[in-house]
Amino acid sequence: MSDTSVIPGSHTVRNLFEDLLGRDVSVGPGDPMAQADLATATVAIYTDSQQKIYGVLGMDLTLAANVGAALGLLPAGAAEDSIDEKKLFPNLAENVFELCNVLTSLLNREGAPHVKLYQVVYPGMDLPADARAHLLALGRRLDLMVEVARYGKGKFSLSLAP
Repeated sequence: MSDTSVIPGSHTVRNLFEDLLGRDVSVGPGDPMAQADLATATVAIYTDSQQKIYGVLGMDLTLAANVGAALGLLPAGAAEDSIDEKKLFPNLAENVFELCNVLTSLLNREGAPHVKLYQVVYPGMDLPADARAHLLALGRRLDLMVEVARYGKGKFSLSLAP
């Protein structure tokens, strides 16, 4: 069977964020997640039907807090408070979980293995070593700077397993 996994385009990511958040979103090239980002990052682990890691998505605290607040129709100050305290508040984390679940649609393609959200790891939780390695690895990845209108911007990194 040929490899049918494809890294989504930045335009596709932007459209999904805009549709979900109901506001303008801009995306541009970004730096990959770094080891230093992981302590406060939110990381989503996606698996195939055999429970093998298919992809790992990382959002730095700034992006996670901003999209969590925007999705929950909360004021930007809610995101700012979360960022200042260097933790993702539970109400924002719940919204980010929903976003990560919807982002699964970027990975599912006709003729490819079915991909599902396996786990979301929030700031302060232990990130499994294999997920950490995938997220930090070079290779098949998309690294963006995502900005949500009236909220703020942050890092978005998606790395597919080799």
